[in-house]
Amino acid sequence: MTVQELPGAAAYRPTPPPAWKPLTDPAPLLPDPEPYRVLGTDAVADADPELLLRLYAELVRGRRYNAQATALTKQGRLAVYPSSTGQEACEIAAALVLKERDWLFPSYRDTLAAVARGLDPVEALTLLRGDRHTGYDPREHRIAPLCTPLATQLPHAVGLAHAARLKGDDVVALAMVGDGGTSEGDFHEALNFAAVWRAPVVFLVQNNGFAISVPLAKQTAAPSLAHKAVGYGMPGRLVDGNDVAAVHQVLGDAVARARSGGGPTLVEAVTYRLDAHTNADDATRYRSDSEVEAWRAHDPILLLEQELTGRGLLGEDAMREAHAAAERMAAALRERMNTDPVLDPMALFSHVYAEQTTQLREQAARLRVELEAGQDRHGHEGVEEGR
Repeated sequence: MTVQELPGAAAYRPTPPPAWKPLTDPAPLLPDPEPYRVLGTDAVADADPELLLRLYAELVRGRRYNAQATALTKQGRLAVYPSSTGQEACEIAAALVLKERDWLFPSYRDTLAAVARGLDPVEALTLLRGDRHTGYDPREHRIAPLCTPLATQLPHAVGLAHAARLKGDDVVALAMVGDGGTSEGDFHEALNFAAVWRAPVVFLVQNNGFAISVPLAKQTAAPSLAHKAVGYGMPGRLVDGNDVAAVHQVLGDAVARARSGGGPTLVEAVTYRLDAHTNADDATRYRSDSEVEAWRAHDPILLLEQELTGRGLLGEDAMREAHAAAERMAAALRERMNTDPVLDPMALFSHVYAEQTTQLREQAARLRVELEAGQDRHGHEGVEEGR
């Protein structure tokens, strides 16, 4: 006899247990249907003019930094450089929205954000120069190491933010990632833990349209990347990533919410990578010149410049000074990067573990013998040549 054949079986209608019910009302978490904008809208009237002028100066400096770093790759002074030209609004806003005690978790493309936060431009390029991994002290600058593997910095940001909350520290972590990184498991794991723990962390996704050559449409079928936040129980915000005032405001709201105990937020900034993925990439193979030119008309510097000049807040003198300051920065960077660094091969074994393992000690000993043998050989050859 089956369950259906039992007396009263027709009236049996099992219902799920209470645990199935939504833990969170999804409606407040949903992003707006269109990216939020400030420049060119009524919202700009509430923007602080001094902040807008500072953002402008940083954008100009950032564009020049990207151009100079790209030139250094062509001169053989950098092994690779992933330019953020076209995305400077996201980079600058992310750096300026944080307090000194907060932490920034950048990806490999976010050297500009690190520089805008106060990191020495040469130190920001040390990894990309191939000198050493992380050319700066993360604790000193509250900037995690530039992360080359996609999205692996996101769980680290969640862990730091969660630990800070448990300790009672008033700290927020801001983690940056590209649209390609949202296809990695680390992205989803980080969002899930952040929401469950209500960690004070903000996720900034710079949606620049391509994961190297893969367009966003081939990565996800979601209405937007911001919609992914809802499935984890956090708000998703959609913002025009080339509108620096809008990005600063949206990130500022998210940071304030995290700091007050409101939990994490996922911000998707819709922007565009004007340059190739890196100097080793040929972007013409997967996108058209007309597409790039269309985005140049929505350049973050141009948008802010038009707003400031139209309101009489930015004159010719101020524009010239912003560009002159950027040139001075580029000249100093160029001069310092043209100096060959003095590197110690034995430093390979430093800062790997607090206490070196047996294997590391053995490797260090072998390298030391090889280096000493090389010095003896070159020294002997020099004597022979001099005879």
